[in-house]
Amino acid sequence: MRIGVFGGTFDPIHNAHLFVAESARLLEGLDRVLFVPTNNQHYRSQAQASPAHRCAMILGAIAENPGFALDESDLAPDASGFTADLLPRIRAKYPDATLTFLIGADSVVNNEWRRFDDVLELLERFVIAPRAGVRADALQRVIAAVPTNLREKISTLNLPELPESATLLRTLLAQGRSVRYLVPDAVWRYIEAHDLYGNPQA
Repeated sequence: MRIGVFGGTFDPIHNAHLFVAESARLLEGLDRVLFVPTNNQHYRSQAQASPAHRCAMILGAIAENPGFALDESDLAPDASGFTADLLPRIRAKYPDATLTFLIGADSVVNNEWRRFDDVLELLERFVIAPRAGVRADALQRVIAAVPTNLREKISTLNLPELPESATLLRTLLAQGRSVRYLVPDAVWRYIEAHDLYGNPQA
């Protein structure tokens, strides 16, 4: 089995997340893509929505795709929030699977990865989704710093750059504006029902 590991805060999950995950599933020949929300952000601010809310929104968003699943490994009380510690937990659950990690180009360029070589050693593939505003030369500098024997594991998905982000959605909601059609209907209804992200319309 070939499993994709898609980590992030998913605060909230949105259509661009789903588009990247489905594209990676097809282009990389993955049997399943795991959405792995984290509760420990070392390089970003703490998630606004609770883990329970974020997991509920993920489950609503992926309900109609049998190739998607939720994995709560990085929400465990002893989870460090570092990918190098997460991947052995995933591998223990799926000992016969090979792992492909999915990540946005902004996270690759803007974050200082700890034990990046260890992360790549645990993976079959490290797949980067293009993001609007991320310069190609900045991404290439990061990849060039990887040891040659591990660099061949890294690839970039052939996708358009997507401007949508959870930060944009939270900003719109805080301003009382609609995010309908930027998120799956199940997520939009959940945000409205639970008054998340300071949404005055809820």
